[in-house]
Amino acid sequence: MDNKNFAIGILSTTAVILLVGLMVIHSRPETTFAHGMTTIGGDYRLTVGRLSGTNSTVEELLYVVDGATKGLNVYKFSVANRKIEMLHAISLEEMRRASQNAQPPPAKKKRRRGRRP
Repeated sequence: MDNKNFAIGILSTTAVILLVGLMVIHSRPETTFAHGMTTIGGDYRLTVGRLSGTNSTVEELLYVVDGATKGLNVYKFSVANRKIEMLHAISLEEMRRASQNAQPPPAKKKRRRGRRP
């Protein structure tokens, strides 16, 4: 076997190995997460966060804050229905009022160190 045919054989084998590797990489489905991305548009602020559920499932949720109505809506994508579903709707104004009316925890008594007179 001469050197030219040997080089062609090696290059052909290398090309086949690289082609198989490329096919394996692109055939695996990979989940894409947009964790931590935030954008603002008008009175709306949107951000994405992860929710770890039971059975080792990880879902991505879309949080939408409406500045005009002071509301927070939480959405998730339902794979079974192929629709976006609302999980929660929360009034931020009610949360603010509840936090202002909340009683602070009782203060701990300070202990004196040293001798008492």
